[in-house]
Amino acid sequence: MPLQNLTILGCTGSIGVNTLDVVRRHPDRYRVTALCAHRQADLLFEQCAEFRPRYAVLGDAASAAALQARLAAAGLPTEVASGVEALEKMAELPEVDAVMAAIVGAAGLRPTLAAARAGKKILLANKEALVMAGPVFMRAVREHGAVLLPIDSEHNAIFQSLPDDFQSDLSRTLPARGIRRLLLTASGGPFRQRTLAELEGVTPEQAVAHPNWVMGRKISVDSATMMNKGLEVIEAHWLFGMDADRIDVVIHPQSVIV
Repeated sequence: MPLQNLTILGCTGSIGVNTLDVVRRHPDRYRVTALCAHRQADLLFEQCAEFRPRYAVLGDAASAAALQARLAAAGLPTEVASGVEALEKMAELPEVDAVMAAIVGAAGLRPTLAAARAGKKILLANKEALVMAGPVFMRAVREHGAVLLPIDSEHNAIFQSLPDDFQSDLSRTLPARGIRRLLLTASGGPFRQRTLAELEGVTPEQAVAHPNWVMGRKISVDSATMMNKGLEVIEAHWLFGMDADRIDVVIHPQSVIV
């Protein structure tokens, strides 16, 4: 397998950190070209020291300047930029083969869309890009020959179960391929057995204490409220061309993986 150059959008979040762990384990297969974070400058510095990317991006100019000075003092050649335009540039770099799109929320839309328009292989962990701009995003994928690989666990499992030519023929929807419906599972989160009255007194700390998984704070809260599952239904609709009434959600507290 040829060496793949990566841009990681959201490198200091849980998905970004785990992506870098894969790179760490397989240095013969992956090389980091750009690391992009919002505000965790200390962790980004450590990542730059280990993986030696050509570029790094932070959310604001002052933080980027401070990181650039710190990297220079350490003798590290990484070039630091800031802002959403820099994120888009990192997603479009000609030398980059694949873009891990793991920026949380609306902030991830523009760079992820830029990656699609640049025809990149997109490892999509930012479901909000499809929730906010599903038809625009999928049209960009088709028109520019991008490769879209869902990283969200259930959507990735569905993707792996589909015919081999699914990615190369997005015009054929799943019903046209004989697949009647999709099932997404949900553990129910930490508040599954709480009454409506009891929910009035819950705290953010209780919301992020997921019974089965260790995740970032935003997705943990979204999971506790079941909002995340609603977003995943929309994500599945655009990814797989499946009408919403053919996508079902099943509460499965055990979250058994077989």
